[in-house]
Amino acid sequence: MALNPKIGDWQGRVVWLLGASTGIGQAAAHALHARGATVVVSARNAQALQQFGAAHVGSEALALDATDSAAVKDAVAQIVARHGRIDLALYCAGTYQPLRATQFDLAIARQHLQVNYEGVLLWLDALLPQLLRQAAAGQGGHLSLVGSVAGYRGLPKALAYGPTKAAMINLAEILYLDLAPRGLGVSIVNPGFVRTPLTAQNDFRMPALITPAEAAEAMIRGWQAGDFEIHFPKRFTRAMKALRALPDRLYFALTQRSVAPSP
Repeated sequence: MALNPKIGDWQGRVVWLLGASTGIGQAAAHALHARGATVVVSARNAQALQQFGAAHVGSEALALDATDSAAVKDAVAQIVARHGRIDLALYCAGTYQPLRATQFDLAIARQHLQVNYEGVLLWLDALLPQLLRQAAAGQGGHLSLVGSVAGYRGLPKALAYGPTKAAMINLAEILYLDLAPRGLGVSIVNPGFVRTPLTAQNDFRMPALITPAEAAEAMIRGWQAGDFEIHFPKRFTRAMKALRALPDRLYFALTQRSVAPSP
């Protein structure tokens, strides 16, 4: 049974993607534009956004830093002023750098917190009043957060990244409880390994690695089906889900053997 209103037709829908200069965000913007959506892309890289706009007639580019509250609020105001509503907003801004407790770096940990989680809160602060107005007017709307399977349980080298994604999963669940009764859609996207500039940093084999285009298609299928959690590729993410049910002793033993310890 669908947990969210199904999005069956993208023609003319206003979609805002924050974090769309590369990777999953850019691929999702391309796929939604091809389906007829009015796509607004945001990120810090203004040049990449301009290139996207030039290649996708009718799309819009709003360069901003996801950690800049005023800029995020201004973006929402501009989109609503031009189009009157936001049908789907996706937060896919993020940072990732491998980190272990044996080489702990406070600056790296704080950067992950600021971009991966605090940025979501700034996005919600700007976005929720508009979506609630739309809900009251019977227009609806949908907000979607890109988390990660790294948020399911603790993983090696994910000391900075994993906790922020675990927080996003929990946040999405609470948002759903508060917003679904008002007719608003909420979804959490938990990808496995996707070939992006961020995952290129990994020095280990990434099982079931997929392309950003494949990730975008999986996300769109999830929104169309009305899913709350959209996870992919399922041949990998189902195994990761199973790890959550393991007793701690068994989970730690299996996980510690999967990656050789750092000196």
